[in-house]
Order: sequence, then C-alpha cells, then structure tokens
Amino acid sequence: MSAKNSLKLDQIGYWSEIKLDIIKDYAAEYSKILSAQKDPALPHIYIDAFAGAGIHESKNTGEFVAGSPLNALRVNPPFREYHFVDLDKKKVESLEKIAGEKANVYTHHGDCNKILVEKVLPRARRKDYRRALCVLDPYGLHLRWEVVHKIGQMGSVEIFYSFQIGDANRNVFWQDPTQVSDAQKKRMKACWGDNSWEKIVYTSEGMLFDDMQQKAPNRVIGEAFRKRLKNVAGFKYVPEPMPMRNSKGAIIYYLYFASPNRTGDKIVKHIFNKYRNRKD
Repeated sequence: MSAKNSLKLDQIGYWSEIKLDIIKDYAAEYSKILSAQKDPALPHIYIDAFAGAGIHESKNTGEFVAGSPLNALRVNPPFREYHFVDLDKKKVESLEKIAGEKANVYTHHGDCNKILVEKVLPRARRKDYRRALCVLDPYGLHLRWEVVHKIGQMGSVEIFYSFQIGDANRNVFWQDPTQVSDAQKKRMKACWGDNSWEKIVYTSEGMLFDDMQQKAPNRVIGEAFRKRLKNVAGFKYVPEPMPMRNSKGAIIYYLYFASPNRTGDKIVKHIFNKYRNRKD
C-alpha cells in the first residue's frame, strides 16, 4: 500500500486495462520468439516511453492494476534490458522501487522525445543484431513525429503507439479551423510531422459547394495515420488499429502496432481480433 500513499496513481478504465492485456500478450510472444533465435542471437530490449508509475488503480474496482513496465518485468523468458522513461520524477522513483536491484533495468527521468533518440534507441540498432519492443503511450499529443520516423527507419524496433485522437478532436480538429489557435496547430504538426493533416481532416467531399468543408470522421483520420506510419515512417506492417473508448463509447485514442516483421503483424492481428469486440 505504500506505493499508493506516496504518489497519486493514474486511474484507468476498462479499455486501458484491455490495452495493457494486449501489450502483455504480445510482449510474452515477442520475447519467446527472440529468445529462441540463436544464429545469430538477437538480444532484445523493452522500452516504455511514457512508463508512469508502473502500477495503476482501476476505476471500476479500485484495485491495483499492473502497468506495462511491471507486466514486462514478469515476462518469461525475460528481455535482455528494460528502459522506462517518464517526465514525472515521483513516477520514476516508483519505477525504481519496482525494479529493485535488477541491473538490466534502466529508468530515465525526462522528455522521452530526447531520451529515446539520444540514449535508448542506439541500444537497439539492427547492425548490432539488437531488437526492441517499444511502447509509446502518451497522455496527449506529446510524441514528436521525428521519433516515430526514426524508429520506423531503424528496421529493428516494433511499436505500440496510442495516437490520441481525443486530444486532437478537443483542441485541433474543430468544425471551424479558423478558430484553432496557432499553438494547438503547432502541437498537431509536431505530432503528425507536417501540415498534411489539414487536407485530411477538412474535406469538401459530399458538400454542395467546393468552398464548403466538414470535419472528416475519426475512422478516416485514423486510416490516414496508419498509412503515414507505413508509407512515411517506413514500417513494413501496420495493421488496422484498435479503437480505444471511454465509458460513453467515444473513441479517445487508436492503438497502433507497427513492425518491420511479418510474424509480429500476424500475432498482433490475432490478439487485436481477440479483444476488438469485447464489451465493458
């Protein structure tokens, strides 16, 4: 109980628990496959860029829920290394307590956009016969596109990425784009990588006049981002994402998987299908 008393844990709902189960299921399969690889051996690492405290509290039950870092530490066979990053110092301290004396667990306090590029991703280079599974689970539009693009170009890292379309809808994707602040547009550009999102989000298709526009539905934006992960970032396999919802059924983010490997794509499609039609 001491962890709960020392910091405020994130409360998570049903779909966030589903997300944790999806990542846990895949991490187990991923580590099993990579650990069996012998010629050449492929040391593999686990990266969580928005790791949190390592433990959450369920909105439904009030019980503790293991976060993705704790789930990863329980995977057997284990990963060679674990890298947990968070901007909140108290959450990093919680991660350090969870890691204990394990010498292969590295915690990083700071902005993952910088830490991943400078410290963590160089440990998973393809030419060094290294591989990595990276969880990118921001609370909003906080992940910069150049980080995603770098990972895609590496050819050695698979990702789960929570694209926060709920944040985008609240702050950027308004019916009247002229009312959106420059600061919010800048956030969107940093996350998307350029301003091409504007032509996707605002369309005259189906309108009476060409100078009339309407906001595209979430599914259209979600598919455009999927194609961007594949065609611009360079991930070879990007299956249809999982729409993750709030208690009212509204989509708050899309959970993407992106990989250079066919095997990972096949496994995740199976896992996604297992959970896709679950009901709260």
